[in-house]
Amino acid sequence: MSKRESYLKSPDLLPIGQDGRKITTLGFSFMWVGMVVVLATFAIGGAGVISLPLPLVILGTIIGSVAIGLFIALIADIGIEHGLSFPVYMRAPFGTMGTHIPSIVRGVAASMWFGINTYFGATAMNGILGMLFEFNNWLACFFIFAFVQLLNTALGIKAVERFADMAAPTIILISIWMFLELSGTAAAEGRNVWTWTENPVTGAEAFTAFLVVIFSNMGFWATLSADIPSISRFIKAPSFERNWFKRNKGAIIGSLIALPLTQTFMIIIGAVAYIAVQNYDPVIALQETATGVVLGVLLLMIVLAQWSTNISANIVPAATIFSNVGGPKFPFWAGVFAAGVVGTVVQPWSLFGIIIPVLLIVGGILSAIVGILFADYYLLRKRRVNVYDLYKSEGQFKYAGGVNIAGFISWVVGAVVSYFYPSYSFLIGFILGGACYYVLCKYWYFNKYKQAEIEDPSDERFLGITVGRNWNLDDEKVPVKLKDAK
Repeated sequence: MSKRESYLKSPDLLPIGQDGRKITTLGFSFMWVGMVVVLATFAIGGAGVISLPLPLVILGTIIGSVAIGLFIALIADIGIEHGLSFPVYMRAPFGTMGTHIPSIVRGVAASMWFGINTYFGATAMNGILGMLFEFNNWLACFFIFAFVQLLNTALGIKAVERFADMAAPTIILISIWMFLELSGTAAAEGRNVWTWTENPVTGAEAFTAFLVVIFSNMGFWATLSADIPSISRFIKAPSFERNWFKRNKGAIIGSLIALPLTQTFMIIIGAVAYIAVQNYDPVIALQETATGVVLGVLLLMIVLAQWSTNISANIVPAATIFSNVGGPKFPFWAGVFAAGVVGTVVQPWSLFGIIIPVLLIVGGILSAIVGILFADYYLLRKRRVNVYDLYKSEGQFKYAGGVNIAGFISWVVGAVVSYFYPSYSFLIGFILGGACYYVLCKYWYFNKYKQAEIEDPSDERFLGITVGRNWNLDDEKVPVKLKDAK
């Protein structure tokens, strides 16, 4: 085995078989409950009620979160069907070397979110310690909180699910408590949470504000919709199941039910917090409206939520990506702590005021990747993948020096156009990136660089769990032969 090929076969990036799939349907749903409780979610609710009444903000949130949940469920099939992580499958549309560039963009974005959420949780932790011991050092809380989260994640995906199972019921119960507390404060101020709007708009302005709510919810989760395979490859799924819906039941229930329900409720809390004290940050809102044990318990909910969010949505994807870039000598646990270093170096406490619009733009840029993944996996390969060659330095995914030029052209087109329309960035990036990639590959690039699963669309050779296969690189017996290039 060549050094380059060994590099592609980092142990933490090999396909996950049935024995390694530990996340249940309920476990994945609980992970969503924790992932949604972040400051940016509250911010969407707080910004929404500036122009629209809460019922319209709720409707826009449901539409946007169901729509993005559908995209997430679609891309999750890559992990469920083949057990592949995001950076490994990205070798198909971007090349064995090209995969690193878009993957690192996602990894850095995830690490920045880790830093932001850790800062948010650290302020809540500081509030709790201040009540109990008159302690006041949020920076110390930041480093302690960051280390504990990183250690939890480094212990493996089962430890992540166990924490989510514990945190999710607590988050749900305390969220209800938080809603009642903030609603009571708003009522005391003479504001009806269901009708109050700070600066109401009508007509075309109201419609635009409504669309902003929809696409803010979609853009917020655009990054995870790209690298969901890094998580979904651990979700339990039945073998020999050809029905797409039955095979992807775990991802569907989590992304199309747990995500929209939790997202909507947290949007409501952010909106009610803004209505109550004109600040969507629950830590600040709660410190102004609650005291004693009530305040301590509610702040604890914030800490648990950031912990659960970070390990599932940010640290695991970022660590997988950094492990892919680093190679066999850079295992998953090293990727975990690399994500922590990046998330700290960017000084999230300084970026706090501008990070949401910045990351929404990054989300728009990454939505082009989601479109490319959809076109590559569903439209061109029809879910069949020559997995063995994903781990070969001289295989079909080498393309031109390890780079799929069609993938990069499509990414640039989708990303650049979406940048100029941030409120609609997800759909623009997705449609343009996917359409451009499909046309370029079907009529140009894949005529030049033949793809075995397209030339010979055999289920038995190129499907995974659908035909009962656990991809094992040692099982390859018959090399895949491509037709001569035209």
